[in-house]
Amino acid sequence: MHVRLRGLNRVTKKLASGQTATYYYAWKGGPKLPGKPGDPAFMAAYNEAVARKVTPREGVLLSVMLAYQASSEFTDLAPRTRADYVRQIKIIEGEFGDFPLTALSDRRTIGVFRDWRDRLAQRSRRQADYAWTVLARVLSWAHGRGQVTANPCKGGGRLYSGSRAENVWTAADEAAFLKSAPQHLHLPLLLALWTGQRQGDLLRLPWSAYDGTHIRLKQSKTGMRVVIPVAPPLKAALDAAKKVSPIILNSTDDRPWTEDGFRSSWSKACDKAGIVDLTFNDLRGTAVTRLAKCGCTIPEIATITGHSLRDAAAILNAHYLDRDPALAESAMRKYVAGTNSPN
Repeated sequence: MHVRLRGLNRVTKKLASGQTATYYYAWKGGPKLPGKPGDPAFMAAYNEAVARKVTPREGVLLSVMLAYQASSEFTDLAPRTRADYVRQIKIIEGEFGDFPLTALSDRRTIGVFRDWRDRLAQRSRRQADYAWTVLARVLSWAHGRGQVTANPCKGGGRLYSGSRAENVWTAADEAAFLKSAPQHLHLPLLLALWTGQRQGDLLRLPWSAYDGTHIRLKQSKTGMRVVIPVAPPLKAALDAAKKVSPIILNSTDDRPWTEDGFRSSWSKACDKAGIVDLTFNDLRGTAVTRLAKCGCTIPEIATITGHSLRDAAAILNAHYLDRDPALAESAMRKYVAGTNSPN
């Protein structure tokens, strides 16, 4: 029997692999539902969402939050980003769902919001900044459409100043990992080190993106298209890999990794290799520093990794320029050679 689910919102997205995926939401801007219509988990989640749905009264922040989640600005975000935003929006709604929109133009409101952010920061400064950023983005969206008269969260600075830019894999870390990690995790390491791409993009990378000499992909986070020449070590690994699915990287069951599954397996392999305080995403910064050590310019590095010039420079400032003594030795040799050469 076919049952029509009222308000169900279906969104089809084209993935970086060229394949399409369909996501279902209880309504436009509503919570994402697992599986597909007819599945027991799907129906249970749909019924729960509908039971909890409450039409917000006009003139409060909750109405703006729901309107934002129904907008193309939200639905066009990557699925992972949308999920992260929804988590933060729920935190904001719990605190300010009934906050009057008319009060946003009151000078005291910025203090109220900052006090809330400070309370969140007692648990995690990073998460406090993320919640603040999401609130600021929602209010900016609403302000641009005339739904609110002010965005008190515009600017405001960041509480968390930490960065992983200085966390890079050494040659010893790489060797230790390759020695102890299972074989199916070797190719992800090499892909990351020789392309400088993000974990999510590499996990979705199809064989069709590799033509034997170059890898071509569109970064899911920025939309940046990169064309990466494939170096001999990576080419040897790719050419030797078995093509068990349309996707290059696969788990032991010959299926593409889920992000959670890959993260778990990678973490266990790092623990076994004795690698601490380093993540898979740190390989992206490692690629930047290694390219710099080989004499690549920042524009050359950014062309390969897809970083902005500013971000590539920040990584080098955090690690390579400040911490690599080999750079100082090389600079002094050039300085001496330059001063001793005839004019």
